[in-house]
Amino acid sequence: MPRQLPLALGSPVPFSVDNFIVSMANRKAFEMLESWPHWPSPVTILVGGEASGKSHLAAVWAAQAYAVQGDKNRLDKAANIAAQGIPVLLEDMDSGTFDEVSLFHLINIVRQVQAANPQAALLMTARTRPALWPVRLADLASRLRAVNLAEINAADDILLQAVLAKLFADRQLLVEADILRFILNRSERSPARLAAIVMCLDNLALERQSRISRSLAAEVLAAMTAGDKNEETSLLL
Repeated sequence: MPRQLPLALGSPVPFSVDNFIVSMANRKAFEMLESWPHWPSPVTILVGGEASGKSHLAAVWAAQAYAVQGDKNRLDKAANIAAQGIPVLLEDMDSGTFDEVSLFHLINIVRQVQAANPQAALLMTARTRPALWPVRLADLASRLRAVNLAEINAADDILLQAVLAKLFADRQLLVEADILRFILNRSERSPARLAAIVMCLDNLALERQSRISRSLAAEVLAAMTAGDKNEETSLLL
C-alpha cells in the first residue's frame, strides 16, 4: 500500500525577474508587461491558469513600475492611489466578487491620469478572460473590452522541464535530465503538480538520506496517484 507523504513547505522563492522562466507559452505576456509604460491602453489584464506564473510575472512588473498592490475589496483606496499617478496591481479579479461601479471608476481614473502621466497604469490578474467575468454593469463591460489582454498559455515541454529543474534547484538539488523527463512523462503536466512532486521528493530523500533517483521518483508518483484516487473516492461518498 503506497505510503502517505509529508508535505512540509520549503522556503519561498523570490518573485524576481531573474527567477522568471520565459518560454513560448508566456513570452507574449512577458513582452507586453515589459513594454510598460508604452502600453496601447493604461489598463492590462494578465490571464493565466493556476500556478501558471501570472502572480510571479505581475510581481516582476510591479517591481519595475513601482506599483502598489491594491485590494479588490477596497477599490476606493486603489482609486486614491491611482489618482496620484501611481501604478496599481490587483490580483485574482475573477475569484470572488468586487464592486463593479468602483472598478469602473478606477479604470476611468487611470485613463484620465495617464493622459498627463504616462506611467499611470492598472494591471489586473485573473484565471479567465474578462469576457467570462459575471459583469452586469454595461459600462464596465465596455471598459473591460478595451483593455490590453496578456495571456499565459498552457506550459509547453521546454517550459515544464525548465520549471521542474528550477524547482529542484531552488531546494539546492541537482537532478539529472533523464529523471526530469521521467517525472514529466508520468505526471499531471502543470506547474502546481510539479511543485508538489518536488516537495515530496525532497522530503522523502531527506528522510532516507538518499539521492533523488528514478526509483524514488516512481515511488512518489505512485503514492500521489493513489492519494488522488482516494480523494476522488471520498468525494463520492
